[in-house]
Amino acid sequence: MKSYKAEENAELLFEFPDEVQWDELDKQGVKLPVHMKFVDLVIERDADVLLVEIKDPSHSKSPNKERNSYLKRLSDNSVLTQELTPKARDSYSFLHLMERDSKPFKYIVLIGLDAFDPMQQKAVLIGFKDRLMADIRWEAYSAWKRKHIADCAVLSVETWNQQFPNWPVTRLDSAVAGGT
Repeated sequence: MKSYKAEENAELLFEFPDEVQWDELDKQGVKLPVHMKFVDLVIERDADVLLVEIKDPSHSKSPNKERNSYLKRLSDNSVLTQELTPKARDSYSFLHLMERDSKPFKYIVLIGLDAFDPMQQKAVLIGFKDRLMADIRWEAYSAWKRKHIADCAVLSVETWNQQFPNWPVTRLDSAVAGGT
């Protein structure tokens, strides 16, 4: 088993079997193109390539005010248009230029929402996938001609573990603090 700990402002630990091919795309300390934004992980499977972006507004060091602000930004689509869509586009472009685009790309956004009550989680996730896919395909004055992302999914930690039971994600700090 190989582990991956999500970015420094997240408390999520991924466990991957040794045979799973994955790498960190948004790697710190490595020369990357200037002004491009990248997803956290790239997982290559037999039939496709998963671009995985991890957001964890539930991490224990996040104050309630910051969590609520992030929830609002998720709801008003600013996270989608300013962070998630550019990361999908730039990650695809980078992998295309590195000749790593022979399989369809699927974009997976994992959002640690466990600090929020189930009704808030549901409100955020309803329709988010469709809005994200629409934004990925139509960023400019007209839709992109090339469908560079075949599909996407927006998952919570719980739904990630249901969708990918062989790649479990656990919270390093099991008790989500209320923040300050």
